[in-house]
Amino acid sequence: MATLFRRRDRGTAAERGTGRRFFWLGGRRHVADAPYVLPSDDQEINRLDFQHYMLRYALRGNYAAPLNHPATILDVGSGTGRWAYEMAALFPETRIVGTDLVAPKPDASGPLPPPNYTFAQGNVLEGLPFPDDSFDFVHMRLLLFAISADKWPAVARELIRVTRPGGWVESIETGPQQHGGPAMDTLVGWITEASRRRSVDPLLGPHVASFFANAGLTSMVTRAISLPVGRAGGRLGNMAAADVFGVVAGVKPLVAGLGIADAQTYDSVLEAARADLDRHHCTLPFYIAYGQKPR
Repeated sequence: MATLFRRRDRGTAAERGTGRRFFWLGGRRHVADAPYVLPSDDQEINRLDFQHYMLRYALRGNYAAPLNHPATILDVGSGTGRWAYEMAALFPETRIVGTDLVAPKPDASGPLPPPNYTFAQGNVLEGLPFPDDSFDFVHMRLLLFAISADKWPAVARELIRVTRPGGWVESIETGPQQHGGPAMDTLVGWITEASRRRSVDPLLGPHVASFFANAGLTSMVTRAISLPVGRAGGRLGNMAAADVFGVVAGVKPLVAGLGIADAQTYDSVLEAARADLDRHHCTLPFYIAYGQKPR
């Protein structure tokens, strides 16, 4: 099996200040000291921003919990900061905090951080850098590929710990695309195997709500939606297809590096999945859950 660690990337001065280490695999940069399956580079940043717009369009908003003038909001795994920026604009009197392994990269052509937004470097797997009962609303979205399967109960407890009594915790997760045909099913199988070798279980999406309920949230509300993937789904279907194939392409170096499938075979199956997409009724599931911390 080819070695995964091609070469170290010392990163920018800001990245070195976080203590994060990186490695390059198949031309894509990955965080070395975290289980995250997908890359951490400009290409992935663009996909995450696009994914944010897709979800906002599909869900007709940025949150589901019944918020009532929250004084403080925390976004765990804030990524590019796009969700937090929009929440800061929506709630201009609210203090919005984003936290992630690495600060979002400044974008000269993008929006400036809002005045009521701050970033705090942190790792939810090691404990959030905030006191108990700090936030009225704690939000976490699409960290399924970043959290080891056995860490989910502890992560749920940590989010609840920093939530104020009476405050809300919300989670949105996803799962593998479904009904995409034989080639897509093969890709899903390879990605699932690669993820599990990193101790990540991409099939946990439907069960995440139970971790929060077991950790003490009450008034739990759960909802599952399935987005169409492909031209038959119109604008949303095309957006979902771009997101799906962005993920599939991003995981390719890991699958090849682990010896699950060589790069040439992976590319061949990926192209077959693209060609067959409109012959099937492929869907991409999302699982929304929110609950309240007891007073």
